[in-house]
Amino acid sequence: MKKIIISLAPVAAGSPVNADDLAEDVAASVRAGAAMCHLHCRKPDGSLTPDTTYMEECFEKILKKTDVVAQASTGGVSDMNIEERCRPLNYKKVESASLNGGSTNLGEAVYINSFDDIRYCAKAVYDRAIIPEVEVFDIGMIHNVMNTAKELPFRNPLLFNLVFGHKGGMQPDPESLTAFRSFIPAGTMWGVTHFGRDNWHFLAAAIAMGASVVRIGFEDSAWLAPGLNAAYNWQVVERLVHLIHAMGLECAAPAEAREILQIPKRSL
Repeated sequence: MKKIIISLAPVAAGSPVNADDLAEDVAASVRAGAAMCHLHCRKPDGSLTPDTTYMEECFEKILKKTDVVAQASTGGVSDMNIEERCRPLNYKKVESASLNGGSTNLGEAVYINSFDDIRYCAKAVYDRAIIPEVEVFDIGMIHNVMNTAKELPFRNPLLFNLVFGHKGGMQPDPESLTAFRSFIPAGTMWGVTHFGRDNWHFLAAAIAMGASVVRIGFEDSAWLAPGLNAAYNWQVVERLVHLIHAMGLECAAPAEAREILQIPKRSL
């Protein structure tokens, strides 16, 4: 039976981060069914920073409580250059990382990821035996990455994360999902993120169409039901698990996610 990897992005942009509370919430989310934890490099006040100290503290506290797959972000709208954005990759416990596939309007901001940025990040992850998750906000970014893959030794299977819902990007409707998915190269894996989520229909459609990874968590939305937001990330994970089970599928545990994504064992 196919197992779906639930990736948890637990911190809303700009929200204060308490490492102890975060660790408790992530551990509860893993018990509920999450397998991966996606963190940006932030200060305690929630602002993005090239200083990895607090991100590492958060992961250390999380990993003392649960064996979740540690995924670091190399993105987010900021004035950092690509070298600064990739500093989280130097943290030895990072197993996966985002690799952004191009530039886009992200809300009212311009999110810049040039071809040089894509090359830099791709080399940085592969030099460290980190498994990239390629973030793509429109169909053209898939072509950006496949063109870059002709120059750099991308690994197989390549994992694409199709991101929907941001102002300036693809929107979360079945037509966009169908079009986007049709451009995913054969032999690659794909998953989805629904930013600003206010329903469960879109994630259900993605799972039904073959998504291997589904991202959930407060970075994208705390929505549980009409008029009801979650107080903790584990609550949205639990609801997603119920949806996956209702579709006759299972959720991958962290060890199973590592096997599916072919994440190498870390020598720490």
